[in-house]
Order: sequence, then C-alpha cells, then structure tokens
Amino acid sequence: MESVLLGAALLVTLAALVIVVLRRPGMPGRAAAEMARAQTEADEVRSKAKLDAQEVLRKAEEQARQIVVTARGEREELEEEARSFREDLRVLREDLERREARLAEREQRLDGEVRRLEEWSGRLTETKRALQARKEELGKVEDERRQILEQAAGLTAEQAKAELVSVIENQAKREAIPITREIENSARAEGDKRARKIVTLAIQRVASEQTAESVVSVLHLPSDEMKGRIIGREGRNIRAFETTTGVNLIIDDTPEAVLLSCFDPVRREVGRLTLEKLVLDGRIHPQRIEEIYERSKSDVEQLCVRAGEDALVEVGIADMHPELIALLGQLRYRTSYGQNVLKHLIESAHIAGIMASELRLPVETAKRCTLLHDIGKALTHEVEGSHALIGAEIARRYGEEEDVVHAIEAHHNEVEVRTVEAVLTQAADAISGSRPGARRESLEAYVKRLERLEEIAREKHEGVEKVFAMQAGREIRVMVKPDSVDDIQAQVIARDIAKQVEDELTYPGQIRVTVVRESRAIEFAR
Repeated sequence: MESVLLGAALLVTLAALVIVVLRRPGMPGRAAAEMARAQTEADEVRSKAKLDAQEVLRKAEEQARQIVVTARGEREELEEEARSFREDLRVLREDLERREARLAEREQRLDGEVRRLEEWSGRLTETKRALQARKEELGKVEDERRQILEQAAGLTAEQAKAELVSVIENQAKREAIPITREIENSARAEGDKRARKIVTLAIQRVASEQTAESVVSVLHLPSDEMKGRIIGREGRNIRAFETTTGVNLIIDDTPEAVLLSCFDPVRREVGRLTLEKLVLDGRIHPQRIEEIYERSKSDVEQLCVRAGEDALVEVGIADMHPELIALLGQLRYRTSYGQNVLKHLIESAHIAGIMASELRLPVETAKRCTLLHDIGKALTHEVEGSHALIGAEIARRYGEEEDVVHAIEAHHNEVEVRTVEAVLTQAADAISGSRPGARRESLEAYVKRLERLEEIAREKHEGVEKVFAMQAGREIRVMVKPDSVDDIQAQVIARDIAKQVEDELTYPGQIRVTVVRESRAIEFAR
C-alpha cells in the first residue's frame, strides 16, 4: 500500500513539473497543445491515483479491523491461559502446603522413633553387659567342669578331643563303607565289563614276540686261534678296538666265543658288527679296525632308520620327521626290564589303536601318541631329565601335534593328564609292560617291594594277626583277629592298606588286598 501511494505521488509531482515547464513564456503553440494534453493526462493520473489511494486506504482499514479482531481473540485466549495458569498455581500451592504438613507430621513421628531406638539401644547395651558377665561366669563353670572331668577321666582336653575324633572317624568309615561298596559295585559292574571287553580285544589281537636282551653280546669265532689275532701283539689290537668302539672286549676260557660288554646298546651293536667283519676279513690291526668301525657305524645308522620305517609301516603311520624315525629305530637296541623298547612301543601302539577304535576315537592319533611315548629313552644317557619330558621336548621340536606331546609327557603322571589320548597311552603302556613274561625286575627290588607290602599291612592297623605277600607281590593277604575286628572294620582295613600302597609304591598292574576274618570253634570228643 505504501509503495502505491509513493508511486502516485511521484507521478503527480512529475506532471506538475511538466506543466510548469510548458507554461514558461515564449513557448510555441505546439508546445501549448502538448502542455494541454499533459495537463489532461496529469489530471487523469491524479484522479486515478486518488482512486487507487482510496482503494488502498479502504483495504488498509479492512486489514486493520481484522488485525484488531485477531488481537482481541488472542488477548482473550491469553487471559484464559492466564486464568488457567493461576488456577494450576493455586492447586500446586495447596498440594505443596499439604505435603509440607505431612512432612512435618512424619518428622515428628521419626523423632519419636529415634527416641524409642535410643531407649532400646540403651537396654541392649545393658543386656549385652549382662550376657558377657553371664558368659564369663559360664566359662569359669566350664573350666571347673573340664578340670573335674579331666581329673575323673585321667585325660586332658586335647587327648579327649583326639580320642573323640578317632572314634567319630572310625564310626564314619564304618557307616560309609556299605554306601561306598554299593556305589562301587554298581559303577564297577558296567565299567569292568566295558574295560574288560576293550582290553581283551586289544590283547587278543596283538601277538608279537618279545626278546630279552642284556648288556652283553656274544660273538662266535671260527676257532680259538682267532682270539690271539684279536688280542694282537702285546694286546695292541684289543686296546685299539676298545678305544675306537668304546666297547669292552672280554676274552675268557669260553671256547670259540668272545663277549662284548657296553651299557649303550647301539654302541655295543656297532662294536659287534665291527668285530664280526674283522673276523671274516682276517686282517686285524689298528688301522683296519678304524676303517671297519666307520663302515659298521654307518651300517648301524642305516639299520636304525630302516627299523624306524618298518615300525611306522607295521603300525600304519604315514609320515614322521626323519630324525624321529632314526631315534625310533635306535630303540630296537634298547631294553627296559628285559623288554625290547621298540617292540614294546609297537605292541602298545596296536593296543592303543584297538582301544581307540572301540571308543570311537581317532585311531592314528592314539597310535602316534603311544608309538612315541618312550622316544626319550633314545637320548636319556645324553640329556639330563626324565625320559617322558625329554621325549615330549623332542616331539615338540620336530613338529608333532600338542596332543601327542602331552600324551608323551604325561604317560608317567609327571604332568597332569588332560586328554583321552594320554589316558589311552598310559593304559596301553601298562598293558604291554604288565603282561606276564614281558619284563623282569631285579631280585633286590623285588624282595624290597614284598617286604614293604607286608610292613604297610602290619603298621597302624589294630587287630592284624598275620600278613602274607602272595603271587609275586600281586596280592596281600591279611589275617585279622575275629574278636577285635568285625566285617565292616575288615573292609576299612582293606581300603586303608590299598590306599597306602597306591601312595607309597610303584608297581606294574594292580595289587589285590584281601582281609580274612575267620572264626573257628574246636572241641575234642573223648
């Protein structure tokens, strides 16, 4: 609207200026006509501008009226909101006043409760003092009573406590034995059946000969004259042979035979093969001994590799590190309690494989664990430490899996068993070693083990009358007095003896503990 009025004013002003210019004196007639026409146009523009201004003014008044009406409506709404706000404020103020009143009332009640609690605290303190005094008085009475009881019983409190613990322990064992026996029988019924089936199948399917070797090898000679040539002039040949091979050569009165003695079976085999070739060749002197020794040493190394490869083929294992194969082949010349170690490993691998197949476990892994479990015996004399830990380190060095390494290091319980393969390795090793005739032990160790078995059965067990170690130490038979030991106590004694034997002794297989309680009534007819 303001822009329209401003334009109209500008047009009126311009027309006025034109008229003033045209009315100047000296203007020609044409200019007068132009001036008249301009005056007419100016009048028209003025009237039109006036009409436009009136229309704009009318619209402005209409808009002003609308604005006034709108403002009045908004004012009424604002007044209504203000009244609502004042009402809400009044309600909130009343609610706040009520809350303040309730809080004041609650504070009063809490003050009353605090006063009552303080009164109760005072009463509890007095009661606690009274109870403490009563406790001290009862403690004095208890001390006097204990002294009277100790004087009457002739025992101190510690002695009476120890005796009571012993009685309770014995009673607990007596009560636990029937329950334990029932649980063991139910578990053994299924476990023994399954284990017996697996072990029997494994043993029946493995049939291999075991040869017992010692630290001495015998070489037969074509004649006794060869002994002199072996000894040489002033014993130079025998000295050169022992220095080169590291094997002691024993020449005695045995006809047409000499003995080679060495604790290293591989070195003894190299010496035996060297001497055998020297005897066949007939030329025996220090230089020839060194030549034949180097050749024999190479032959034995090849034989060890071949033995290791044959063992892998027999067991059914496809690949293995060449160094492990060579070490495995060296075990063909080593024995453990008279049992050939390589044949023991092959036999154990077959047994472990059969048990793994019965248990639906990886057969090749079980065979591999068992075949390598004694690999450390090939280096026990060169490296310090247990053959189980040495073997595990060797297997780890040559890239064997961690399950195989763990089975090797845990087969003598030097490391806690964590896998089923390790348990199968232990079981196969025990089966192969405990087979009658597989191993032999020294007489001294055998006698000491029997004596210790009888000592364990005799000591710390009341009512034991006689003890016998039977079946080469596989059974302990304990005779108890029937008057002082009943049936349940006999079971307790058997369990205690078995537990002590497990903790103290090392033995193949298992040892049976039999407690015999027998009552006899004898009379004579006259």
